[in-house]
Amino acid sequence: MGGLNHSSAQVFVLSGLTDNPNLQIILFIFFMVVYIFTVLGNTGIMIITKIDPSLKTPMYFFLHHLSFSDLCYSSVVSPEMLVNFFRKHHFISLVGCAVQMFIFVTFGAMECFLLGIMAYDRYCAICSPLMYHVAMNVQVCTKLVAAAYFGSVANALVHTTGTFSLRFCHSNIIKHFYCDIPPLLNLSCSDTTINEFLLVVFGILTSWFSLLVIIISYGYIISTIIKIRSGQGKLNVFSTCASHFTAVSMFYGALFFMYFRPATSFSEGQDSVASIFYTVIIPGLNPLIYSLRNREVKKAIRKAKERLYWSPYGKM
Repeated sequence: MGGLNHSSAQVFVLSGLTDNPNLQIILFIFFMVVYIFTVLGNTGIMIITKIDPSLKTPMYFFLHHLSFSDLCYSSVVSPEMLVNFFRKHHFISLVGCAVQMFIFVTFGAMECFLLGIMAYDRYCAICSPLMYHVAMNVQVCTKLVAAAYFGSVANALVHTTGTFSLRFCHSNIIKHFYCDIPPLLNLSCSDTTINEFLLVVFGILTSWFSLLVIIISYGYIISTIIKIRSGQGKLNVFSTCASHFTAVSMFYGALFFMYFRPATSFSEGQDSVASIFYTVIIPGLNPLIYSLRNREVKKAIRKAKERLYWSPYGKM
């Protein structure tokens, strides 16, 4: 990040969500509860998918990494946001801003890749059940996740380096509650055409490509479901698809609204609401959508509780 020294701004000020003291208390309590649930829910899913033998399948391998991704990109934003509710001035250093952006963009992209991989996994399991264990063996799953991490880090490096190579001389006030690309581009007095172009190009390679995989995968899944004779079988799979699409539509809706438009159309109020969905709310909902409504995960949690209860140190 050699371009950091070319910036005239050494400290940024985050505008936050609101200056209303009463509303700040309400929002703090609400977001604190959501964040605690996010940490407990995703950490619990990571632990249970790691220790329970019945969850050693590709689906839960991907779920483990999805929970890790949710935990990381929520944690790089939420604690700072919560602390700033009680600060008069929301300062963040140039380096701190760059680090926050890099981590957030990395795991935001990772979320997109994993949603696409999980949709493909369900396609293989439902549409080609006899070949599923061959198509999604350990080596394939590991390579898919490794590729997702590599692509996410590369994406974040390009955006972070490109953004902090700009000069920031219009203002040092970021009209947002964390360091994100569009509001920072708005502060630059440099030409941001290349940055906006990269935002679209890499957005297509991450968000749009993953969404295309999801749509195609579920298109085949729905076609297969229609052929199922059992009404209950159809209902069960359709219910799973509906939950997945709910999370996907919320995440991608907020993501596209935030990033796939000119930086000059940035609106502090609207974009803050959109960002809250995919940085704070969705990471807390994912444990419910992808696991806590799943019989196998519920069964694994009950078994873990029973082992804790009947252990020599855990027996009540």
